Amino acid sequence: MDLDAYSAAHREEWDELARLASRRRLSGADADRLIDRYQSGASQLSAMKATAGSSVQGDRLSLGLSRARVQFTGAGRNVLSRLPAFFANQLPAALYRIRWLSLAVAVVTAIVAVLYAWWALSTPGVLQNFGTEELRRKFAEEDFVNYYSENGMGSFTALVWTNNAWLAAQCVAFGIVGVYAPYLLFSNAQNLGLSAALMGAHDRLDVFFLYIAPHGQLELYSIFVAGAAGIMIFWSWIAPGHRTRVQALAEDGRALITVAIGLAIALFVSGIIEGFVTRQDWPWVIKIGIGTIALAAFLCYQWIVGRHAVRAGETGDLDEFESGARTIVAG
Repeated sequence: MDLDAYSAAHREEWDELARLASRRRLSGADADRLIDRYQSGASQLSAMKATAGSSVQGDRLSLGLSRARVQFTGAGRNVLSRLPAFFANQLPAALYRIRWLSLAVAVVTAIVAVLYAWWALSTPGVLQNFGTEELRRKFAEEDFVNYYSENGMGSFTALVWTNNAWLAAQCVAFGIVGVYAPYLLFSNAQNLGLSAALMGAHDRLDVFFLYIAPHGQLELYSIFVAGAAGIMIFWSWIAPGHRTRVQALAEDGRALITVAIGLAIALFVSGIIEGFVTRQDWPWVIKIGIGTIALAAFLCYQWIVGRHAVRAGETGDLDEFESGARTIVAG
């Protein structure tokens, strides 16, 4: 193929394609003309590549075709422009869908923690497995409290935030396997119960609750929500309802993975409280009150804002354009 001759023969068509593709608005006739030029240009580009490979003329035509494609398919929306809709609709709707399961996870975790604490305190020899009497006493009287102040406030906040956010993300992302989220939740309950038992054995149970109450309210509930999201993703595969298993898993997976983003923000707030508030020499009513306000704000967002979003038809899933058309329908 003589590319120069071929380009000269179709130059007017390509110029018209570029001109129409560059317009901000198109009339009906211009839109039809653009589609015609796009279809013929695509065939011509294919012929050029098949015979001559990559070329300057082909790259020029390809640029015009890509601009034309944007005209009748639409450009992708700016990510920042989607943030208000995400935080006002998608995220609260996803959180609202797992509200009752989040509470169930919280209750079960509390029961498991209490049972472990009772077992450790009432069964001879259990606490002895955690080191010598001196080490256990040091943990209860010094280490537990010093943990909150032995590092700088900023570095400690970053440490606990990244750790908790990573655990929450794992709960959601690996929920599909079925056992991972329950395992992490069970381990968390076990650690809480045994830590409480170690403190209670040295008459420091009040200190245990005082120091975890400011940040622990929002932190623990965020982990419960993450576990609930992971369990829900797994359950959508087990019991898809009227949907196929693939469809249910895709829809709920897309919707509930957004929960990990919201929890990262919530856990950042709890990390700030843990790093900057818990260590302060303030009255406990103030420190615990700050934690209670943070939890109440999250609950209002989940239950109130989420309810409004769901009633407006939001599910937390991406819209059809963002997630891709799944079924071609007529009309």
